[in-house]
Amino acid sequence: MKGIKRSILSLMLVLALVVSGVSVMPVKALELNANPITNLKFVENSNGSCTITWDKLSGGSYNIYKAKSRYAKYSKVATVSDSAYTDTDYNGEYYKVSYVSDKEYELSTPISYEIQTFGLNTNIFEPTDSTSEIQSCINNIYKKTEAGQFISDRNALMFAPGNYSKDINVEVGFYTQVAGLGISPENTVIGNINCKAEWMKGKKYDGSVNYNALCNFWRSVENLTTTANSTMWAVSQATSMRRMNIKGNLDLHHQGGYASGGFLADTKVAGRKYTYKDQKTGKQIDTEGISAGSQQQWISRNTEMNRWDGSVWNYVFVGCSVASLYDKTNISNGPNGEWPYLSFTKVSETPECQEKPFLMKNDDGKYGVYVPAVRKNSTGVSWANENEGEFIDLDRFYVAKPSDSATKINDELKTGKNLILTPGIYNLSQAINITNENTIVLGLGYATLEPVNGNQCMTVSNVGGVKIAGVLFDAGAKKSSALLTVGTSGDKTSHKDNPILLSDTFYRVGGADSNPGKVTTCVIINSSDVIGDNFWVWRADHSTNVGWDVNTATNGIIINGDNVTMYGLFVEHFKEYQTIWNGENGKLFFYQSELPYDVPKQEAYKSHNGKVNGCASIKVVDSVKKFESYGIGVYCYNRDSDIDITSAVEVPDRKGVKLHNTCTVKLNGQGQISHIINKSGTATENLGDACRIREYENGIIIQ
Repeated sequence: MKGIKRSILSLMLVLALVVSGVSVMPVKALELNANPITNLKFVENSNGSCTITWDKLSGGSYNIYKAKSRYAKYSKVATVSDSAYTDTDYNGEYYKVSYVSDKEYELSTPISYEIQTFGLNTNIFEPTDSTSEIQSCINNIYKKTEAGQFISDRNALMFAPGNYSKDINVEVGFYTQVAGLGISPENTVIGNINCKAEWMKGKKYDGSVNYNALCNFWRSVENLTTTANSTMWAVSQATSMRRMNIKGNLDLHHQGGYASGGFLADTKVAGRKYTYKDQKTGKQIDTEGISAGSQQQWISRNTEMNRWDGSVWNYVFVGCSVASLYDKTNISNGPNGEWPYLSFTKVSETPECQEKPFLMKNDDGKYGVYVPAVRKNSTGVSWANENEGEFIDLDRFYVAKPSDSATKINDELKTGKNLILTPGIYNLSQAINITNENTIVLGLGYATLEPVNGNQCMTVSNVGGVKIAGVLFDAGAKKSSALLTVGTSGDKTSHKDNPILLSDTFYRVGGADSNPGKVTTCVIINSSDVIGDNFWVWRADHSTNVGWDVNTATNGIIINGDNVTMYGLFVEHFKEYQTIWNGENGKLFFYQSELPYDVPKQEAYKSHNGKVNGCASIKVVDSVKKFESYGIGVYCYNRDSDIDITSAVEVPDRKGVKLHNTCTVKLNGQGQISHIINKSGTATENLGDACRIREYENGIIIQ
């Protein structure tokens, strides 16, 4: 009877409060909720104070706790009766709130300027944070993301400038960005960063353990110094390691397990003599520098290293330098060895590049985005001496949340704002439209755009200086014509003095969830003078709801603009040409492509109006007079049918169209690639067959 009476009284109280118009949570709910504080919000006031608010509970009071940083020690600073607290002694701190009634309930989640601005999935660490708390946060995220190939979690782990414990070990899983917030990687020093390949391990052909990194996608690390003897970065596509200062050695594999390519740029790998015990053989192994191991292909741009070990199919070095620990006078533009005996393509200078913009915290504690300057004919890292670029205050950005509509984002862009996309999945009913010159779009923590109405995710007007970086574009259930279109069809306006930058942009058709994904072409570049820096354009070949007539996509990328330069273009599994290049004076540094696995029969996979078997991976159209490539690799795995692909690459036979170091490999399955370029080069018929052409121009080959 007592329980019934209490329930009646509680119900009467709730009804009375509803009638009076006061929004209150009944105390009864606290029995089920150890942390009753909800809707916690933060605002910085113009007078230098800050105010936090939350939903009011019935009765009781609130204890306010404060800490210098998110994972530092919280101390009680006040007790209030109202659902608001103003701190007149505010200096960038974090806050938690507890409810006190019959007891003090559990502390709330934290709130601060950073959390209010960037969301809870952007973890910003400070040197004042507890090392154990930092490690616990990293470990908890990794538990969810290590094997989460198609999960919805998105995370950014950001380290404010300073020195962190050498014992911190950052394990990087899916959809995780790890970054320092200084202007230089030397400003932020941590222990170690690893990307391992334990979650998909299996057996190699010889029975040994295969720490398989073939599906270690969608993760990045940038702008940090690591001090460990060895850093493991066992990754494949849609990954990046940028602007790093690695004091020890770098392994691009996990104990020799399979791996399928990655991107390294603007990085120093000092290397050091290091001995470890091999887990398989028990032998002591001496190592130093960068070990490629089993990486099938790789691109390194503007990277300084002391040594590179390993050669499989296709490695490209652009604007790199190799200087021995023991002989600093002997500097080369890549590892020793030449194509085709070793798979190294070496280009001494990077003709034109711009490093990826990045979030930073300046000496005054203000957040903004740093935009490095365009460099021409460069070698080595951009940050060795004085950084050249521009710091743009956060006030000039709209910081979007996944709950924002495309309409809201577009309204902010119309005012001249730049755009930061905080971690999460943005379901868009219309395209985000970039119409202003020099607009910056920066995604954090693999922010993902997905259309819901068959619309595009993003369009860019034909304006110069636009920069889009760190964004994953996902096809929706309703077919879109494209996911990203840059520039206006037919408009060849020159942006030579203010090029457009597309950096770490990734495109996916299907695989992520029950949505099969449908699009005609993932990305179309109409603008001229575009710098592309690390693309993965992928029609999913595995996961749920994938198949020839399920997650449909005709082409991966179409380049119509002139003077487009690409560093690291990965395009895979589309139903016709993977890449179509229509623009003049294109330059391509490293290309990796797997042809579709799931072709049901030869009749379904032909080109040239059904006259030619298969579709070339990359087609440079017949009208193009000037084009140059360095390091093209095309691979076939005809899993579902016995088919022939006549040519891996199609180009016009004329002076000025030059291809350096092109190869084909048969990974597995049936059928073959009959020729490498046009009708030149021998067939890859059997498992593991690799064919190479060193130089090709105007129908003349040098093997």
